Parts: sequence; C-alpha cells; structure tokens
Amino acid sequence: MREMLEANTLRSDVWRALARVADPELDEPVTDMGFIEDVEFAGPPDDAIVTVVFRLPTYWCSPNFAFLMADGISREVAGVAGVTRVLVRLEDHMHAEEVMAAVNGGRRFEEVFAALCDGADLSELRATFDAKAFQRRQESVLARLRALGWSDRSIAAMTLRQLDAVDFDGGEASAQRPRYREALVRRGLARWPGDLAFRTWEGEALTPEGLKDYVLRLRQVRLNMEFSGALCRGLQGSRYKELGTVDGEPTLVDFVLGRIPARTGGGASGCL
Repeated sequence: MREMLEANTLRSDVWRALARVADPELDEPVTDMGFIEDVEFAGPPDDAIVTVVFRLPTYWCSPNFAFLMADGISREVAGVAGVTRVLVRLEDHMHAEEVMAAVNGGRRFEEVFAALCDGADLSELRATFDAKAFQRRQESVLARLRALGWSDRSIAAMTLRQLDAVDFDGGEASAQRPRYREALVRRGLARWPGDLAFRTWEGEALTPEGLKDYVLRLRQVRLNMEFSGALCRGLQGSRYKELGTVDGEPTLVDFVLGRIPARTGGGASGCL
C-alpha cells in the first residue's frame, strides 16, 4: 500500500512538473496543448526511470522548438524527487532522432544541428520567447486591472504587495498573475514586496502617460500568440484525420491542416 501511494505521488509530481514546460512560441503548457502522449515509469518510486512521450502538431515543426520543449521536459522532470533518470521520446517528427540524441545524451543543440542551423544561437531564441511570454502575461494582468477601474497612475505606482492583494475573481488574469510574477522576479525586475510590480522587459518603469499605448502594443503580442495557438491546436487536432486526395495524392489543404502522417514525410524546416 505504501509503495502504491508513493507511486501515485510520483506520478502526480511528474505531471505537475510537465505543466511547467511551455511551448516556447505560445507560452502555453505542453500539457494543455495536448503534446504529452504518455508518461512511463520503471523502477521503484524512490529510484524511478521516467520516459515522457510527446508529439508535436506537424511532422516538420521547427527543430528549435522541438528541442526547447524536449529540454524543458527533461530538466523539469529530473527535478522531481525520486526520479533518477529521464528519457524523452519525440514521436513522428522529421528530426526526432537528433532531438532525442541531444536531450537524452546531454548534448547541446548547436552541436547536434550545427549543419542545419548554420551557427544559429539557441540562447538568443530563448531570450526572444522569454520576452514575449513576459509581455503576454503582463498584458493580461494590466488589462484586467484597468477593467476593474484602477487608474493608470495607480497601476504605474503599484507594488508587488498591492498586486498580490488584488482580487481578480478568477479568469485569465488570475491564472497569469503568478506566472507574470515569477517571470518578473526571474528577470530581476522586482524582488521585495515594496518593489514596483510593472516594468518593461528592458527594466523601464511604466508611466501613467504611456500606459495606454504600452498596453496596446502588448495586446498585439498576445493576439499574435493566441492566433498561433489556435492554429497549432487545429493542426494538432486534424493531423491524423483521413486524408483527402486528388488522383491518389494529398492536397495542399492536407499539408496546411497537418493531415500528412509521419510516414509520408514532410517539407524541410529551417531552424527558426
């Protein structure tokens, strides 16, 4: 009975860890996106080998994105108590073998994909996605505060203590507040309860006069990410539906909707 309880605890902890891994382009958890196909456990709960199986919306998804998610999965699950080894298995992807070899072998992305990426720096891509994620989370919180009647002057002067005390009454802002706060602290833009709750990604304090235009700019970032997320979900949902064919061949629509099974191959994908 004790071992069963420990196994259930381990399983729950692993899934919570997976929920902290986000699609880098969309800033949405891979668990919410339906990318995690299965989680397999071997060995006792205090010395477990965990294999995470995941699948992306298309066969030709960028190897950069695939690597970032696979690396995130490996890092987060490895931090769970009782897990001694993590194996990531990417299925139905044109660069699955390379991604798995890199992540499971502890190799850098640039080392594995040097020829394909022509010296591309993955750290720059990480920074770009981190900035967009920060902005999307911040926009949700700022927009809700304005809708609740907070003045632009009050928002610009708001501290972390005040932000923590706001009752968002559920909704998107409630979900994004802790994620925004975590990104704010990780970026080094705030630390103590009396620090400003809102700064730009570059560290500049917001001003009452510029807040309206700033929120509008952030809104464009959010809308672009939400559009990409909707498209991604559509591709994910339609990937394995029955193919429509013309003279026995898939049509362009099938490629756009991601209906081409992995065995048929796909077009080449760049690093970005």
